[in-house]
Amino acid sequence: MICYLLPGRKSLLYIIAFTAAFACSSNIYAQKKPVKILGADISFLPQLEARGLQFTDNGVKKDAIQILKDHGFNYIRLRIFVNPEADSGYSPKKGFCDFAHTLQMAKRVKAAGMGFLLDLHYSDTWADPGKQFKPAVWKDLPFKQLVKQVHDYTKDVIDALKEQGTTPDMVQVGNEINHGILWPTGNSKHPDSLAALLKAGIAGVKDADKHIKIMLHIACGGQNQESRWFIDTMLAQHVKFDVIGESYYPKWHGTLEDLKNNLTDLSTRYRQNIVVAEYTEHKPEVNDIAFTLPNGLVKGTFIWEPLNTWEQIFDKQGNTNELINIYPQVAKKYDVQPTVAGKTK
Repeated sequence: MICYLLPGRKSLLYIIAFTAAFACSSNIYAQKKPVKILGADISFLPQLEARGLQFTDNGVKKDAIQILKDHGFNYIRLRIFVNPEADSGYSPKKGFCDFAHTLQMAKRVKAAGMGFLLDLHYSDTWADPGKQFKPAVWKDLPFKQLVKQVHDYTKDVIDALKEQGTTPDMVQVGNEINHGILWPTGNSKHPDSLAALLKAGIAGVKDADKHIKIMLHIACGGQNQESRWFIDTMLAQHVKFDVIGESYYPKWHGTLEDLKNNLTDLSTRYRQNIVVAEYTEHKPEVNDIAFTLPNGLVKGTFIWEPLNTWEQIFDKQGNTNELINIYPQVAKKYDVQPTVAGKTK
């Protein structure tokens, strides 16, 4: 609220302005308790099931999603590629993690009453700090057409998910994007171009559903200087987002103390919420750090591919192992609710 001072009414207007400001501030701090996310990226699940793998918990066969929910998880992350069935794509001829598979998986996630984070790679294959290849059918587009393509593709994906009743609760525009997206055009060396592409993706999400939260996902878990550089650069370019997602793998991102120091600084420095978007090692410690950050209305983690990768919580035959027992303890310790607070619009 903006108040203009008029002669003879200064005291009254100061009181009005102060009252309005206090009311606004009170509303901010009176918001509901933080949404607590105990999430997992299980995008490999359809591939594992196609190989005939079944999942069991204490000898009982169940859907892997239900097993995760039974152990305290309340959010699922799914990646999507533009054309993964291409010869140079993630899943030649089979198309796993494509549009159709994502629609099917989203139905299962929402049927289980879980939150849904959609991870848009904007590539036919893996996108990460070391590679951000353009989809083959986009590679020769002039810049303005590429920007439009990012918007239209994003909106089409969200529209289709919304139409079938599986609107994502959160969307990340790009995967591990601290070095940019859609190289070479959107390399972080070209912040103007990168920001334009991110804004196009964000606009595509918001044009489909304005309620969806936006994540910028970077792979700088223990690197504060690089994290701050990227976030400050995007904020200076007026990129609007709700959540900062960080990957944390000790091999690349430092010690647990590095992670804690970085996330604590980001939590106090920026208004955006902080989430660990990928991890696998140090499960209790990473969750302790994420859930005890000083600020934020969204807190939590997403373990990466726990069904079959790295420090997985199932064995090679699909049986739960002892590592899965960490998660009911985390859920209890931090009061993680079985279903997320926000209902999908």
